[in-house]
Amino acid sequence: MTIRPIRLAHIVFYTADLKRMCDWYCTVLGAEVVNGNDFIAFLTYDDEHHRVALIAPPDIAPRPKGPTVGFYHSAFTYAGLEDLLETHDRLRDLGIMPRRTINHGPTISLYYTDPDGNDVELQVDRFENARDAQEWMKGAAFTANPIGIDLDVEDLRRRLEQGEPVASIMVRPDEVVS
Repeated sequence: MTIRPIRLAHIVFYTADLKRMCDWYCTVLGAEVVNGNDFIAFLTYDDEHHRVALIAPPDIAPRPKGPTVGFYHSAFTYAGLEDLLETHDRLRDLGIMPRRTINHGPTISLYYTDPDGNDVELQVDRFENARDAQEWMKGAAFTANPIGIDLDVEDLRRRLEQGEPVASIMVRPDEVVS
């Protein structure tokens, strides 16, 4: 029998500019520095001792331009659509804009790029549990388009303010709902 981990604990990034990256993640995630120095910083935004660590080795090489083999992005889940939109507004007011906004089906996601070029997804789950999300992912809409449909954050806000139920807003436009 395979024993599985109980959760993903943290992510660690190498960086050439520790302060800039630390400031960005603290701003975007509302995180705080648990401990740090000129070489390393440990950040958290919840009850975990750290969720993000940043390391600045003195001999670090710059990242090549364009996509490279390896880690693509990290994702952070918010409690609800309202929280995600409020976070979007707070970041927008600070000049931090998403590079892409997508309704994946199981999530509505806002993609940002950190100062070192790493992609960071801020998302809200559509389904109340992983099993329902996984079942949806086995369906026709996801099979035909596993990336999803680009969306307009202002349209989401308008629909929410007009009283449309969150469950309806979360439905992907290309999905057949029975």
